[in-house]
Amino acid sequence: MTATAESQIKHAFWTQLSASPFVMLELDDAPHSAAPMTAQLDKDAHGAIWFFTSRDGAFARMGAATATFVAKDHTLFARFTGRLTEEKKRELLDKFWTEPVAAWFPEGKHSRQVLLLRMELGAASIWDARMGVLAVTRMLLGMNVRDELRGHHVNTSL
Repeated sequence: MTATAESQIKHAFWTQLSASPFVMLELDDAPHSAAPMTAQLDKDAHGAIWFFTSRDGAFARMGAATATFVAKDHTLFARFTGRLTEEKKRELLDKFWTEPVAAWFPEGKHSRQVLLLRMELGAASIWDARMGVLAVTRMLLGMNVRDELRGHHVNTSL
């Protein structure tokens, strides 16, 4: 795969995640911790995303984590790893605080239960599942579509 193709797939990932920032997140050492979470994105941050959680929740343990993402239109899929740590910068908590976040914390953003986690991103597998009309037709007829989809997957770092 060319560097340009990899860059395009990564760009598509960030675009799709911005449009629908919902992932399934789990701690690597606790598979039963998997839960849907809303990623807080900062276009100026490179290699990190944030999540609000409660200090008494499973993610408060922090550590190595894996997230799975499916684009709204199912044209892109991703799995990425990272490390969850407490974000201590108050200005970021204020920046990411929204009404939907507030709905989870009735005592407000100053509650001791509010925990903003920073996920330092690591390795990622991203699949671009967009297929042209010809490829879809071939697939529906049971014909081989592997050649049409070659180059639509990348293992990379975020």
